[in-house]
Amino acid sequence: MESVSVEGDTMVTVVHHHGPSPGADRPPLVLLHGFPLDSQMWAEVIAELPQIPVLAVDLPGFGAAREAAEPDGATLESFADAVVGALRDAGISRAVVAGLSMGGYVLMALAQRHADLLAGVGLLDTKAGEDTVEARTGRLSVANRALGPDGAQAVAGMIEGLLGPTSRAERSEVVEQVRHWLAQAPPEGIAGAQRAMATRPDRLAVLQTLQVPALVLYGSEDALAGAEAHEAMARALGTEPVVVQGAGHLSAVEEPAAVAEALAQLYQRSI
Repeated sequence: MESVSVEGDTMVTVVHHHGPSPGADRPPLVLLHGFPLDSQMWAEVIAELPQIPVLAVDLPGFGAAREAAEPDGATLESFADAVVGALRDAGISRAVVAGLSMGGYVLMALAQRHADLLAGVGLLDTKAGEDTVEARTGRLSVANRALGPDGAQAVAGMIEGLLGPTSRAERSEVVEQVRHWLAQAPPEGIAGAQRAMATRPDRLAVLQTLQVPALVLYGSEDALAGAEAHEAMARALGTEPVVVQGAGHLSAVEEPAAVAEALAQLYQRSI
């Protein structure tokens, strides 16, 4: 695995390279993580894709890009620009990009601003719509708590929403792993990402403009972004949603083999 830190105008992104090297006829599969995790969440998915060049990104404020947090100034657009800057600095002009949850929001911002880079898109356990007033208020509250005495405890309760009931009942190792990740979440990254997500617009119309192979996938037990949101995105992209049985919002962590298979199929359709 190789890692490279790339600094754009204001943001730093760290890209971790796995598998064979990308080339002109083999664009990379770029994976964007969910909130408040980092690229480690993709480890078991990547292990199932040894023949595909994979770039797993740490978004600004998370993982190896933790020190790049901007708790007051981050936007999904700045995240997207940082990812594109990292890819272009690495000589990559086309990529298959997939994002889960917050990673999906970043991908949709990227699609609006840099559609020429996309050879294929994967939207996993996410939604194109903007937050409700209640959800927006909740995000801003978590941001403020994370920067106060609560720190990472501000997101500890998310485990109930991130994992489906099957995982919580039958996958103790997954529960403990996610609990550990939440406890390690960087407070300034939490705040910046929550504030960025709270201001995102509806981007369903952006998806309707894309003319590339697409994957829309979600866990059957996803309590945060369910069937209706994914069906709307699938219609906009001209595809059918893939449902991963027995998984919640973190389908890539709960059922990595099924998610890897779907991503591999997307990749083959995109190259």
